[in-house]
Amino acid sequence: MSRVSLRTKLIAAMLALVAWTLLVIGAASVSLLRSYLIDRVDEQVAKLSVQTLARLAHSGDLTYSMQRLPPEGLVQVVEADGTIGPSAAGESVIGGPSPADLPPPGEIATRSSDGVSWRVKTVPLASGRTLVTAIGLGGVTQITSRLGLIVILGGAVVLALAGVLGIVLVRRSLRPLAEIERTAGSIAAGNMSSRIPDRDPRTEVGRLAHSLNGMLAQIEKAFDDRSRSEAAARESEERMRRFVADASHELRTPLTSIRGYAEFHRQAPQTDVTRLMRRIESEAERMSLLVEDLLLLARLDQQRPLQSKPVDLLAIAGDAVQDARILSPGRSISLAVEGTTAPIVSGDEVRLRQVVGNLMSNALAHTPDGVPVMVTVGAGGTEAFVEVADKGPGMTADEAARVFERFYRADPARTHDESSGAGLGLSIVSSLVKAHGGTVTVETSPGAGAAFRVVLRLEPEPD
Repeated sequence: MSRVSLRTKLIAAMLALVAWTLLVIGAASVSLLRSYLIDRVDEQVAKLSVQTLARLAHSGDLTYSMQRLPPEGLVQVVEADGTIGPSAAGESVIGGPSPADLPPPGEIATRSSDGVSWRVKTVPLASGRTLVTAIGLGGVTQITSRLGLIVILGGAVVLALAGVLGIVLVRRSLRPLAEIERTAGSIAAGNMSSRIPDRDPRTEVGRLAHSLNGMLAQIEKAFDDRSRSEAAARESEERMRRFVADASHELRTPLTSIRGYAEFHRQAPQTDVTRLMRRIESEAERMSLLVEDLLLLARLDQQRPLQSKPVDLLAIAGDAVQDARILSPGRSISLAVEGTTAPIVSGDEVRLRQVVGNLMSNALAHTPDGVPVMVTVGAGGTEAFVEVADKGPGMTADEAARVFERFYRADPARTHDESSGAGLGLSIVSSLVKAHGGTVTVETSPGAGAAFRVVLRLEPEPD
């Protein structure tokens, strides 16, 4: 039975219920009709007995008294010795009840003889004789048999119609389950976005579909979170490997230089010591700056809190422009102000100076000497911004997408001079701006220069 489908079970159960109902109704109908017809026959038997007695008393002629016998009516006089005396029968009567098996006087009962059933009543007469009045049940049997046949044929038709209707209704009712099955198969195949079509929430299937869709949404979210977590873990691991490799590369360069100068001094002790020590000190300072940048990034990764106080971005930008003009006297470096609101933000002044300074250094280091650099400071709404733009060679979209990565340079071969840095400046800018709750973006294209914009929240005005 476990291999039988739910649809088959439901249809079979419904047909069994309908068949049982039809059987009970049919049997009850036939039984009630037979009981009703027998009651009518009993009334005729009683009436026939009274009429016969009256006419016997009036004329003493049994034949005269039977002029109006029913077609299945029978009147007999049974003698005291059990023989049948005068009798009269209707036109449809064949045989009669056995004289040896008559009911008690005054009682109407069913008696059978030669396969024919009768409703019989007896009345005692004088001299030990007995008046027997009976009516055959052939007509009753014929009517009930026809009704039984009608019930059977009608029941078969009703059962067939019920089967067809049941198939349609069960198929329609189980359609949502088929949709659930298809959805489950789709999910099993890897399509986690599949959902069950919505149904009327007032129905059981509608509530089931709603609950399952909620569960599927949670499962999809869990899988997405897991996928993102795994992707983030792989990306983090890849960044860590790249970070270690780049840090090792950057530290190896000054260490190799220091070791080379020391070896050169050991092999040629008469060499100018002052010049060698100056070179060793320069490489050590470069390595120290690199280590400090790495430590700063590590602290920012740990999300250590920064010192926060009101800071004037215009003053920071002005100082950065002034410093750049002194370091690059031949460059065109301008400062512009937008908006009427003072660009006062809440943050760590030292770190914000480092942000603007790194952006200025990046613009000066990666553009030709004759290219102007523009610094713009402004405020509006709830935000303030600092933008450092140049008209240099710009970057491709792929380079711009990676420009804030640690140790990233547009030149993958890293054939840069000493002043080009270790590729940490813009990464530090991104981490510091993020630590201040702001954003830094770049707009660039090849040959159109680059514009780095830092956006920070304004310091709330005191009430």
